[in-house]
Amino acid sequence: MASSPFPKSSSAPGEGRIIAKLLPEGISGLEAFTYQYPLKLISPSRPSEDQSVLVFLLSYGGGLVAGDNVNLKVDVQPRAKLTIVTQGHTKVFNSPTPDIVTRQAMHVHIASEGALCLLPDPVQPFEGSVYEQTQIFKLEKDASLCLLDWVTQGRTARGEDWSFVRWAGRNEVWTAGEGDSKERLLVRDAVILDSNKSHPELPELRSSMHGMGVMGTLLLRGPLVKSLGEFFLSEFAALPRLGARDFRSDAAKKAAAAAAAAAAEDGSVSPREKWRTQRLEMESRSKLLWSAANVRGCVVVKFGAPEVEAGRLWIGSMLEEEGSIAKHFGEHALMCVR
Repeated sequence: MASSPFPKSSSAPGEGRIIAKLLPEGISGLEAFTYQYPLKLISPSRPSEDQSVLVFLLSYGGGLVAGDNVNLKVDVQPRAKLTIVTQGHTKVFNSPTPDIVTRQAMHVHIASEGALCLLPDPVQPFEGSVYEQTQIFKLEKDASLCLLDWVTQGRTARGEDWSFVRWAGRNEVWTAGEGDSKERLLVRDAVILDSNKSHPELPELRSSMHGMGVMGTLLLRGPLVKSLGEFFLSEFAALPRLGARDFRSDAAKKAAAAAAAAAAEDGSVSPREKWRTQRLEMESRSKLLWSAANVRGCVVVKFGAPEVEAGRLWIGSMLEEEGSIAKHFGEHALMCVR
């Protein structure tokens, strides 16, 4: 049999690479774009809006099967902007045994004045699945990062309620070393949900989730998302809560909402205040909880909701109201949170 005239691939199954660069026209494009099964990447033709180059992160068959290993390397060059989204939940299929682990890793380097916006759909681990995810971001001076990482309880239509064996996620944000300076860890955010190591007083993992159907983390760092981070911090500070709870009675909440609605009608409140009142009503109605904190120059937002769509509606409304993501990355960056 004649040998193939094409050189053998230097990449392994599940490996992918994205290199985004600033093109001569002053817009962002792709210098390199490779992937192998089970990873699949798609970049549509250049959109009419040129804020960033868009890449869809997918998998063949609509999900990751037991034992799949995906390793994606991303390099955003100086002043380039890259947006990564998905086309639906990242499904994680069940494992035949707990020692067969499905893994997904992403290693990202963002050069000076470069920017990455990663706003995917949530991960949806099926009953019996075992999944580990690691995402490491190294940012040079004035680089920007917007990262959303969230996970659901599973397929509620099939009665799944945190029924997987194990889900582990780790996000790290580093400053890239320049010259003789060393890399510096800014944030390490790790979550482990293990059905065999739930709270000792609670027999099942689902009991320790306190009715939440989705939980997520938003990480913000850099000049392009500075105002967005400040927005989350100011909105959290304005919450009518002590700690993370609103201790007012239902009657008091309704009275406050009615007073705010009346003030909005007579024009004595600003559009932002009107929006905030409506958002607070939605948070109360959907039982959504959230917090925001500044950690070494990174804004870390945590949220949880009983329903996935409530979480999607909330995070989407926050990002749209502030406006930085659409301004710097384009409307397509928000497609997974609408």
